[in-house]
Amino acid sequence: VQLQASGGGLVQAGGSLNISCASSGRTFSNNAVAWFRQAPGKEREFVASISWSGGVTYYADSVKGRFTIARDRTKNTVSLRMNSLKPEDTAVYYCAAARTSYGSRRLNDYTAWGQGTLVTVSQ
Repeated sequence: VQLQASGGGLVQAGGSLNISCASSGRTFSNNAVAWFRQAPGKEREFVASISWSGGVTYYADSVKGRFTIARDRTKNTVSLRMNSLKPEDTAVYYCAAARTSYGSRRLNDYTAWGQGTLVTVSQ
């Protein structure tokens, strides 16, 4: 599975942004998909995940209530809607597909990664 993240950009604090992940080659419709992010000088961290059906989602505490992960199985895409953005949300956001159908917070459970899309939140 090859993943392509898109939609990043510059947004002011308090604003919203929607980023998207699409697969090429083999579909990821039967795999859990997650978003991770990596800020400069920091380790990659879990943001949100969604199960193959879209029925089970997990969020990091830092984004719960502000971010929403969703998937469109007909279009083979997974999106992350980010509201009330904060400067500390600034990072490169990566989408990743898991080996399994249900997501987790563990980075090592994800075997296919996109190239990342940069989200910058200004003061």
